Amino acid sequence: MSDLENYAIRAIDGPIGHVKDFYFDDETWVIRYLVVETGTWLSSRKVLISPFAIGPPDWAGKVLPVSITKEQVRNSPDIDTNRPISRQHEIGYLGYYGYPYYWGGAGLWGAGVSPSMMLPGAGSGSFETEYNKRRLLESGSGKHDDPDLRSCKAIVNYHIDARDGDIGHVHGLLVDEESWAIRYMIVQTSNWWGDHQVLIDPQSIQEVSWLDHTVTVDLTRQAVKDSSPYDE
Repeated sequence: MSDLENYAIRAIDGPIGHVKDFYFDDETWVIRYLVVETGTWLSSRKVLISPFAIGPPDWAGKVLPVSITKEQVRNSPDIDTNRPISRQHEIGYLGYYGYPYYWGGAGLWGAGVSPSMMLPGAGSGSFETEYNKRRLLESGSGKHDDPDLRSCKAIVNYHIDARDGDIGHVHGLLVDEESWAIRYMIVQTSNWWGDHQVLIDPQSIQEVSWLDHTVTVDLTRQAVKDSSPYDE
C-alpha cells in the first residue's frame, strides 16, 4: 500500500493530484476508494477516486490513469476524508459518476472479483445503476448510514492480539492490484519476537476495535512464529 502513496493520478485531460490514502471495506477488506490530494488547480482539496475509473498503471512512471475528467472531479460530491465514509455518502458518490453499486453480490465487486467486471460490457458481472438502486432501497435503510469504510493509513500501527497475547503491530498492507483486495497485513513483531515481519490473512481477524486501535486474530503466538518471515 505504501508503494502506491504519492502516485500521480492522471485524468483524461490532465493531472488531478497524488494518492494520499485509501478507504477499505471493513467487512470484505477490499479497497473501495483512493484518497487523492489535488494540486493548486483545486485548492489542494481531497477527493475520492474509485477503482472503477483506474486504467492500467504506469509502474515505472508511478502514474495511475483514470477515465474521468478534471471537470468531473471539480464538481464531485464533497466527502469528509477525515471520517469513516457511510453507505449513504457512497450512494451519492457512485450515483454522480454513474458507477454500479458494488455491494449485494457474492463476489468482491458485485458478482465479480474485480471492479472492471462490473462495468458495462464486461459480461455477467455487470450491474445497471438503476437496478442496484432499487435493490438497495428495497433492502431497507438501516444499513445505509453504517460507517463501514475505513482509512488504510489509520489502521497502520494498530496492535495485534493473538489468542495468547500480543503479537506486535500492523506495519503495512499488501494489496492485489487487480481486485484491490487487501490480501495480507504486514505485522511487525519487534515488541515480542525480535525484529521480524510476518503476514497475516485478514480472514484470521476476529475483531477490530476502532476505539482501542486493536486487531484481534484467531491465531496463537506459536502459529505466528511457525509462519514464513516476510521479506519486502
